[in-house]
Amino acid sequence: MTRIKRGYIARRRRTRIRLFTASFRGVHSRLTRTITQQKIRALVSAHRDRDRKKRDFRRLWISRINAVIREKKKYYSYNILVYNLYKRQLLLNRKILAQIAILNRNCLYMISNEIIK
Repeated sequence: MTRIKRGYIARRRRTRIRLFTASFRGVHSRLTRTITQQKIRALVSAHRDRDRKKRDFRRLWISRINAVIREKKKYYSYNILVYNLYKRQLLLNRKILAQIAILNRNCLYMISNEIIK
């Protein structure tokens, strides 16, 4: 039986994986088995944190809106504001409300006063 020399396919696969983990430190960018484990771990973390980012931004927007709304009136809060928005069928999402709260507080106060009336 003749000797079979291995081709370039396995080497090309390993090189492609090494390019992904080139910025990792130490063994995590040199040994093939560790590289594959680190690549899987990095991709899992990236997938998980994309969902977490959406969650975190929503929490940030809600806390900003609540902080600005509570400044003016003592017994007025975020949940009352959102309830009144839905009751009036005003389609303003939390991101836009947070931007209004940061850039133009008087506009947010005017919106909340109009909703209450």
